[in-house]
Amino acid sequence: MPLALLALAIGAFGIGTTEFVIMGLLPQVAADFGTSIPTAGFLVTGYALGVVLGAPLMTVLGTRMPRKRMLMLLMVLLTAGNAISAAAPSFGVMLAGRIVASLAHGAFFGIGSVVAAGLVAPQKKAGAIALMFTGLTAANVVGVPLGTLVGQAFGWRLTFAGVAVLGVAGLLGIARLVPEQPGQGAVRLRHEVAAFRNVQVLLAMAMTVLGFGGVFAAITYISPMMTEVAGFADGSVTWLLVLFGVGMVAGNLIGGRFADRALMPMLYTSLGGLAVVLGLFTLTAHNKAAAAATVALIGALGFATVPPLQKRVLDQAAGAPTLASAVNIGAFNLGNALSAWLGGLVISAGLGWTAPNWVGALLAAAALVLAVLSAALERRTPRSSRIVADSPAPVPATAHR
Repeated sequence: MPLALLALAIGAFGIGTTEFVIMGLLPQVAADFGTSIPTAGFLVTGYALGVVLGAPLMTVLGTRMPRKRMLMLLMVLLTAGNAISAAAPSFGVMLAGRIVASLAHGAFFGIGSVVAAGLVAPQKKAGAIALMFTGLTAANVVGVPLGTLVGQAFGWRLTFAGVAVLGVAGLLGIARLVPEQPGQGAVRLRHEVAAFRNVQVLLAMAMTVLGFGGVFAAITYISPMMTEVAGFADGSVTWLLVLFGVGMVAGNLIGGRFADRALMPMLYTSLGGLAVVLGLFTLTAHNKAAAAATVALIGALGFATVPPLQKRVLDQAAGAPTLASAVNIGAFNLGNALSAWLGGLVISAGLGWTAPNWVGALLAAAALVLAVLSAALERRTPRSSRIVADSPAPVPATAHR
């Protein structure tokens, strides 16, 4: 494994901890600023919207900058945003800090995916992307629980100061270990935008929104579902989320390994399995052991979709992958926001705490339909008609049939 992938994983770990640790600290933050917990929830929403908007924005702004330098700049933004949050004198300033940090998220994973894929042989690209994303999944197993415990024991400000230190570690690692890859200087925006004329790129992004959205339809409401339906104590929810994170780590590595061998079959398997397991969660949520096992499976199957979906975008965007890759990261967060909203709607309609599982199952099934459609269209499309930029491709296109 190239050491540069470790540097990227450290950066991903810092970003993952930044995104999710706030969820366990909302009561403390709300109390300190004298606001309600629902109002403090804007720290989660604001971050998610910042990712969706920041992914294309930061990538476009960085089109004239070599990718290594852009990754370093994004780590500076992550560090600054967490430092602002740690020292925030008011809720508004903390929200601003969260937004600053969120601007690094989408562009880092988008550009980082391209860089990671360029560090290894063509047949190992999905595995390299998965190794980078291991930092994000590990954050849910280690960073988020540890940050929550530190924040509850010593104050939430110390948690965000610690995440700022992680940003510095990611910056130094990228500066020292990530090479300036040949042929990866400034990115030409015109070629990057051209990738969005490719219907396969758009289909892959739609699969991202629907497929990963299925995961968050259920997981967003995991706390009331596990306490009110399964009968777990409130304190058990943290360890259920750790179990979910362990599943994410395993699924991410498995997805990366098998996507390099057979990308579309891996997508069919993970999306189909996810739809089935989410549907079954409506039943297994009534039993503690079955519910815990299902939570781990949702994490595994959900994140098994990430490397193949991200590589699918890289492949179909051909010689202009940077902007498409970053926008696809925003698509993951768009799916999270959409599915959480839909899950809330069915609960508000009186359908019960387990109703979001059916929403998730339908979203995952819809993503599977799009995957089958995408493969069928690809078989009918002559290779010469696919959009390929007229500059040398930093990530060679690979046909998966």
